[in-house]
Amino acid sequence: MALRLARWWRGRGRAAEIINADAMLVYRGLDIGTAKPTVAERRQIPHHLIDCCDLDQPFSVAQFQALARQAIAGCRRRGVQPIVVGGSALYLRAIVDRFDFPPLNPGLRASLEAELATVGPGPLHDRLRAIDPAAAAGILPGNGRRTVRALEVIATTGCFRSRLPAPEYALEPVVQIGLDLSRDRLDQRIGQRVEAMWAAGLVGEVAGLMRHGLREAPTASRAIGYRQVMDFLDAKADEAATKELIALRTRQFVRKQLAWWRRDRRIRWWSAEPAPDPGEMAASLPWQV
Repeated sequence: MALRLARWWRGRGRAAEIINADAMLVYRGLDIGTAKPTVAERRQIPHHLIDCCDLDQPFSVAQFQALARQAIAGCRRRGVQPIVVGGSALYLRAIVDRFDFPPLNPGLRASLEAELATVGPGPLHDRLRAIDPAAAAGILPGNGRRTVRALEVIATTGCFRSRLPAPEYALEPVVQIGLDLSRDRLDQRIGQRVEAMWAAGLVGEVAGLMRHGLREAPTASRAIGYRQVMDFLDAKADEAATKELIALRTRQFVRKQLAWWRRDRRIRWWSAEPAPDPGEMAASLPWQV
């Protein structure tokens, strides 16, 4: 839909560029499993925040926020329509809303991550619960990464907020569009997407990335599909079970994100099927953004 809107604007004499808001598209090599726009699509319409770093590089949401806002500001200076697309509620909100991040403490973070690797997430979550029960209640006991971040923030600032801040745009003006599908149709399309990724060579992509450190990559290895295919290549699951697990994890992610989006009253929802006409969509909204 973003590509269709960008082409529609271009056909009427106004340039448009797409700004990716998906945390995994920043990593080089994660192509099939992330449905990364093709090289041809990126040549046709300029894209930002894609293929920014290697697998072993950390890339925080705070870094993402800064680069995305720079890209938006650059588009506006040049008279180009910026279209931000994809990603989770956290990343989209971090880009367009007033959203500040606690300072980092790299030394403490490294120590906590070493402890996590040694003892697992349970003891760290117990420690968090003893220090800040409210923060612990907002984090699943098995989520070691978020537990480490919460302990780091508490040690650095004295408190940790596990919920997103109230919605308030930091960038003006902003128009948010949601594309709506029924749950049954979403589930069907998720299953089709898994089959399409498999046919496109997802297993080969993961095998190649494993030779370049995917297994040890702190963030890239957590992308839905990649961890499951690594287990498949390690003979921990058969093909059918791996496909079903990827679909399950995707459905769970969809449910979680939709719960966030539905609470945001600023989003204007359009039926995704049939795909909206870009001219009709553009004509109904204040597009000078």
